[in-house]
Amino acid sequence: MLWYVWVFLVIALIAAVFGFGGIAVGAASIAKILFFIFIVLFVLSLFFGRRTPI
Repeated sequence: MLWYVWVFLVIALIAAVFGFGGIAVGAASIAKILFFIFIVLFVLSLFFGRRTPI
């Protein structure tokens, strides 16, 4: 999932350089949403992840 964040971030940067503001804003917002979903899933996996016995 973090890979898609980087892909949309690069798309947003390239679109911004070439002057496509709407596409840049859309790709950046998708990247932001995916990043926050990644953070939530990461924190949940830390708390409720599989624990191995010691």
